[in-house]
Amino acid sequence: MKDLIKYIVRALVDNPDDVAVIEIKGKTTTVYELHVAKGDLGQVIGRNGATAEALRTLVSAVSSKHKKRVVLDIIE
Repeated sequence: MKDLIKYIVRALVDNPDDVAVIEIKGKTTTVYELHVAKGDLGQVIGRNGATAEALRTLVSAVSSKHKKRVVLDIIE
């Protein structure tokens, strides 16, 4: 999942080398922190949050298939 998130976001931003995904595993939940360059945050969030919502929906769909709870946090 971590590599999938990184792959998609690197295609969206101007500074793909600054994209980092940190995975924090808990007992029942996994949190992915998505770090992007300051200037790329708008591209990841998208117009009215549409891109961020699409990313979160994708992550949720994949995680539900594996019966796990996953949270995606987007951090500048």
